[in-house]
Amino acid sequence: MPSVKKNFLYSSVLTTANYIFPLLTYPYVSRILGVTNIGVCNFIDSIINYFVLFSMMGISTVGIREVAINKNNPQKLSSVFSSLLTLNAITTIIGIIVLAISTITVPKLQENIQLMFFGAFKLLFNLFLIEWFYKGLEDFRYVTMRTIIVKCFYVASVFIFVRKANDYPIYYLLTVLMVVVNAIINVIHSRKFVSFSFHKIELKKYLKPFFTLGLYLLLTSMYVSFNVIYLGFTGGDTQVGYYTTATKLYTILIALFSAFTGVMLPRMSSLIDEGRFAEFQNKLTQSINILMSFSIPAIIFMILLTPQIVLLISGPGYGGAIIPMRIIMPLMFIIGYEQILIVQTLMPLKKDKIIFRNSIIGAILAISLNIFLVRQLQAVGSAIVWLCCETSLLILTQIAVNKSIKLSFPTSSFLKTILSFLPMGVFIWLITIYFQNTYLQLSLSAIISILYFIAIELWLLKNEFIIGIINRFRL
Repeated sequence: MPSVKKNFLYSSVLTTANYIFPLLTYPYVSRILGVTNIGVCNFIDSIINYFVLFSMMGISTVGIREVAINKNNPQKLSSVFSSLLTLNAITTIIGIIVLAISTITVPKLQENIQLMFFGAFKLLFNLFLIEWFYKGLEDFRYVTMRTIIVKCFYVASVFIFVRKANDYPIYYLLTVLMVVVNAIINVIHSRKFVSFSFHKIELKKYLKPFFTLGLYLLLTSMYVSFNVIYLGFTGGDTQVGYYTTATKLYTILIALFSAFTGVMLPRMSSLIDEGRFAEFQNKLTQSINILMSFSIPAIIFMILLTPQIVLLISGPGYGGAIIPMRIIMPLMFIIGYEQILIVQTLMPLKKDKIIFRNSIIGAILAISLNIFLVRQLQAVGSAIVWLCCETSLLILTQIAVNKSIKLSFPTSSFLKTILSFLPMGVFIWLITIYFQNTYLQLSLSAIISILYFIAIELWLLKNEFIIGIINRFRL
């Protein structure tokens, strides 16, 4: 069985690559296309992603969980694969039909019919992406290597083909083609492990978790994807450009921890299936400590240097992204901790009803806050909605987990970590006062923050997982 550390390394590279490579192109693209055209692409992509969520339903979680349990039984594995792919195909076909009707009947979508057409291919080929299958097998090395190769071609293509403001359809098409190419390679490679057969399909067994967890994802998207969609209809493309710029770097940082939770889901499911509850709880505690050590210093760094980071990523004209970005940054810890409670705890324990119930409450809150805040506050309002909804969901989930396995919020460790990194914030603040050059401020702050982080982890917090990573670099 692959080690958690190796899988975490591969998954970290994978999920970070999914954001780092676009970030390599984003400073170029944002300057070439401008905030409004960037907003148009992100608005359309958010709509397509919403349809992708519908088509996928709960397959990401159910697939990883079931493949992890049955990966040593080839016949059963093929049955799981065939059943889940069939379910996914049915919802994808429905999604494509609804997408076509929406494009024809909604004026704002009809205005961007070319982008919607490209997005339809993203929706279709997402069916064959089957990342859940490889994560369930814990074959993170293959997925990582394939992704990096495809991303390299993507980056080169953007710099070659996107040359002027009106090239935004080309930019979006290239983004869609990444999904298409990855899906084709994945399907071909999957034939080494499984074979699809209609005779192996057991739909009834997977219907309930597939749709229950799928509805959870759809409901929680009310304050992620839906935020962008609602902002696009009420605030316009420029406000979408501000908001999506504000979330750009956050998504990269949270991707690192999402990589870890993605690695841990199949492992935690296996531990529950084998009855190893002590090891299960030990890994939960380890995950929480890792999250606090990474997220809290990152939040401090990002909030203090938001204007400089926005200028570096997007250039002049994106000042409207500064306040939303500062509001969003605490979500690094909130969502990271939430992922531990949901992805690593409730999902392996198959507490799907609790997850679904909490997501309904979060969705109702999201819709209400969007209506009351976004029209007036626009991009800032969308950021507030997201922060409030995720915080509420975290509280509800913590209550449920505490009842299930007696895991309470680690208040003392949380406060200790915050107090440990406050001096780092003071150093960064002094740098922004005494140095005026943006690049110098960022460079000095980054160097001091890294050195301070290493010192705190080695001599005060002493997180074994992080110390192990530091020692590898030292060697």
